[in-house]
Amino acid sequence: RPTQSDYAAEAAFAFSPRDQKDQPRALLAEAGTGTGKTLGYLAPAALWAERNHGTVWVSTYTRALQRQIAREGLALPDHEGQTRRRVVVRKGRENYLCLLNLQEMVQQAQLGAGDVVGLGLTARWAGACADGDMTGGDFPAWLPGLYAGPAAHQPTPANLVDRRGECIHAACAHYRRCFVEKTVRAARHADVVIANHALVMVQAAFDGARAARHPTTDSETAALKRIVFDEGHHLFEAADSAFSASLSGQEAAELRRWIRGPETRARRGRGLEQRLGDLIGDDGAARKALGDVLAAATRLPGEGAQARILRGSESGAPTGPVEVFLAAALDQLRARADPRGGSEDQGMECAARPAIPDLITAAARAAEALAAVEAPLLALSRHLEDVLTEEAETLDGGARARIEGALRGLDRRARMTLPSWRAMLNDLASGDAAGDPEFVDWLSAESAFGRLSDVSLRRHWVDPTQPLEATVIRPSHGVLVTSATLTDPDFGDDPFHLARLRSATGRLETPVRTLKVESPFDYASQSKVIVVTDVPRDDPRRTAAAMRALFLASGGGALGLFTAIRRLKAVYGLLGPELGRAGLPLYAQHIDPLDVGALVDVFRTERDSCLLGTDAIRDGVDVPGRSLRLLV
Repeated sequence: RPTQSDYAAEAAFAFSPRDQKDQPRALLAEAGTGTGKTLGYLAPAALWAERNHGTVWVSTYTRALQRQIAREGLALPDHEGQTRRRVVVRKGRENYLCLLNLQEMVQQAQLGAGDVVGLGLTARWAGACADGDMTGGDFPAWLPGLYAGPAAHQPTPANLVDRRGECIHAACAHYRRCFVEKTVRAARHADVVIANHALVMVQAAFDGARAARHPTTDSETAALKRIVFDEGHHLFEAADSAFSASLSGQEAAELRRWIRGPETRARRGRGLEQRLGDLIGDDGAARKALGDVLAAATRLPGEGAQARILRGSESGAPTGPVEVFLAAALDQLRARADPRGGSEDQGMECAARPAIPDLITAAARAAEALAAVEAPLLALSRHLEDVLTEEAETLDGGARARIEGALRGLDRRARMTLPSWRAMLNDLASGDAAGDPEFVDWLSAESAFGRLSDVSLRRHWVDPTQPLEATVIRPSHGVLVTSATLTDPDFGDDPFHLARLRSATGRLETPVRTLKVESPFDYASQSKVIVVTDVPRDDPRRTAAAMRALFLASGGGALGLFTAIRRLKAVYGLLGPELGRAGLPLYAQHIDPLDVGALVDVFRTERDSCLLGTDAIRDGVDVPGRSLRLLV
C-alpha cells in the first residue's frame, strides 16, 4: 500500500545513527487504522537488527497487540528470503509456569492433595510448549477450568507461576530449563523483543541505575537503544503507573517474607539466610548485615497483619510501626473519604494532607523502621558486588548466576522500593501541608468481595514524563512513538503538540520529527454511526433488549463493549438464550474460560458469532472482514 510504504520509509529515521549523546532520533508517527503500521515499522526494525547485530524493543500496551506483532515479526524474511527472525516476547515472571511450583504440586497430588489429571495435562503441556507462557501463548485456555476449585490445595494458574518473588534462581534444580530465564537469555540475542510499556520502563530504570553505579556491568539496558512504542497514546498513562509507588500492608508483608522466609508452614519459600548464607561465607561484615536485616524485618507486617490493620481490636492491636501507620491511615480514610466516591465495601480514597496527628507520628516511626531494613540490604548488595569483582576468576557459572540473581532482588528493594517508601513517609512526617510539589500523595483502601482488603499510601508523579524522559527516552539512540490517534486538531498549526508533551519527546533539545499518514480506507462512506440516546445504561434488561435487536439485525458478527464487568455479566445472562435460539453463538470475556486472545480467535473464525468484552478486546485487536460488522 502506498501509505504503508511511506510510513516504513519515514520510520527508518528512528533507526539512523544519532548525532549527539542524549539526543535520540525521535519520531512521532500517526497512522490511521488500516495503514498497516505494524509491518511498516517491523520492516526497518528487522533490517537494522540484521545489519547491526542489535536488538529492537517493541513496546505495546495490550497483550493482544503483542500476539499480532510476534506473528508478523516471525514471518518477516531476512535478506536471503528466509523467515528466521529471532523474535522474543518478554513478559513479567507472573506470566510463566514455574517448574518448581509444578513439581511441588505434583508431589502433593501424589499424596492425595491435588488434582492429578489437571496437573498431568499441565506437565504434558510444559514438555511441548514454546515458551511456558500461561497468559497468552499456547497454554490451553480450557485447562484451568478443568482443575481449578475452591480448595486451597487445588492448582490454579495463579499458584503455578512465581507471583511472590521467591525465585531462587541458579539454586533451583530447574534453573537451566526455567522458562523465565530462557526468555531473558533469548532476548539478549534477539532481533526483535516485544514487551509491554511497563516492563520496558521498569527495566530501563532499574538497569540504568545499575549501569550508572557500575559502568562495566553488562546489563540489559545496553539493548534498549532502539525502541518502538506502539499504542503510543497510552504512553503517558503507562509511565504514570510504572513510576508510581505504593506502600501497602500486603507489599510490606511480602518484603518481610522475602527477607525472613515463610514463618508458617502454609507457604513455600526461602529467606535471605537460606538464599545467601553460602554466598557470603564467613565474611564478618556481611554476616552482621544479614543478621541486622533479619532482625529489622520483624518490625514489618507479619502473619495476620491485614486483620489487625483492618479490624483492630477484634483481631488484636496492630504490631510494629508499619502496621500502626496503616491503621492510622485507615482512621483518616474513614473520617475523610467522600461517601460519593466509595464506601468500605467498595474501597475508599482521601487526600494524605493535612494528616491527622496520629498519622504524622506513625509515619516518622515507620520511616525509621524501613531505614533499619534498607541499610543492611545495601551492605549485602555491596558485598556481593565485591565478590563478583574480586573473585571473578574462581566463580563458576552457577555461582555467578546465583549472585547476579540475588543482586537483582537486593537492588530492586534496597535502591528502588524502600527509598521511595521512606521518601513518602518522611514527607508526611514533616507535617508540611503542601508536600513535595513534584508528587501527589493520597491514601486508599482497597476492597475485595464486599469488604476491605488492604490500605495503601500512594504516590504518583505530577508529570510522569520527567522520569520517562530521564530513564527511557534520553538514554536511547532512536525512539518511534506510533499510534492511530496521536494528533489533536484543536492545537491548530501543531496537532502533535500534546503528543510531544505526553510522550516526553518534547523535552529533548533536538527537534522531534512528526509524520501523519491517513488510512487507506474510506470509513465515512463505508460505515454508519448510530447514536442511541433512549436506553438507560444502568438498566441491564433494556440494554440487553437493545443489543439483542441490533445483534439479530446484523445476523451476528457483532461486538459489544462495556466499561463495567458487572454490567457485562448481567447483560450476558439476559442476551445469551435469545441469541442461542436464533443460532448466533455468544461469547464473553470474564465468563468463558478462555483468555482474550483465544476469544478473539474464535470470534474471528466464526463469522456469525457475537462477543462481549471490555477495553482489552478493543485495544490492539485486529478482526478484518465480515467477522466484525457491528460494534455496540
